[in-house]
Amino acid sequence: MEPIALDAMGGDHMPDAALDGAVVAAAEGLPVVLVGDEARLRAGLEARGASLPIRHADDVIGMADAASDVRRRRSSSVMVAMRLVKDGEASAAVSLGHSGATMAAALFVLGRLPGVERPGILATVPVKDGFAALIDVGANADCRPAHLQQFAVMGSVFARTMLGIPAPRVGLMSIGEEPEKGNELTVRTHELLRETPGIEFYGNVEGRDLFRGTTEVVVTDGFTGNVVLKLAEGEARELFSWVRDALRSDLRSKLGGLLVRPALRSIAARLDPAEYGAQPLLGVDGYAFIGHGSADARAVASAIRTAHRAVEGRLLEHVREGIAGLGEVPQPA
Repeated sequence: MEPIALDAMGGDHMPDAALDGAVVAAAEGLPVVLVGDEARLRAGLEARGASLPIRHADDVIGMADAASDVRRRRSSSVMVAMRLVKDGEASAAVSLGHSGATMAAALFVLGRLPGVERPGILATVPVKDGFAALIDVGANADCRPAHLQQFAVMGSVFARTMLGIPAPRVGLMSIGEEPEKGNELTVRTHELLRETPGIEFYGNVEGRDLFRGTTEVVVTDGFTGNVVLKLAEGEARELFSWVRDALRSDLRSKLGGLLVRPALRSIAARLDPAEYGAQPLLGVDGYAFIGHGSADARAVASAIRTAHRAVEGRLLEHVREGIAGLGEVPQPA
């Protein structure tokens, strides 16, 4: 297996977080090649007493830069990482920096899989009894029914391949369970998903159903998906802050806090995005993973593990087969 190409420059805490995370992953036997400023990365590795392969990139797309800059800044670290995948020198590319630039670089260098109109970002969401796949969470603010149909197929493939769910149910995010509820997009998509081969369509689900685990896959447009994801992450942080403050409010609460601390830590770990590191951009012709710009070393190591698991599980090949299986599905009028 070729190494995972890690964009070691993009992100708020790079390259230090990338170096620390890559060293941890390499110690676990996961092959990694660092992409970025060779002098800085070499010095950072030496300071850590480590040695990893490096591919030089003399530019970096910053968080304040435009995603479209990747077309003219081909020597940026995210573009170099994508080219390593395209040329077969890396099995996957991971970037925890500018999400829009990572997606643009993946599309520009790797291209779309045949039959895919819009790639989607999939987020693994912790739910009551496991995990659910939410797609799209930000790649496409405006969608057509055919796009959501492809998300449903790719999300189902991910749930089978990565989550080990043999027959994942697909829910369509809407404002009511009834087929006629929702806007024009959801109503027309509901009609289309009922006729889509290769998926187990459950029907409409509401926002509250996501964390109940009503379905293992939830499909929506990227605007709604991103709002849902950011709302969930923000609420989780604030909720734990409220709980922490309450447990420090008086002596009795402090004593109770000591008793529940292990349980709370376990829950916090499940809700922490750093546990998963990065999420796949599904629908491009290669393995590309996008992480939070605020990623720390733990998130970097987790992202490398996630990418490695996807490559070993042949996620890309399964997605390709799933999209090919769509064939000529009638579109709603």
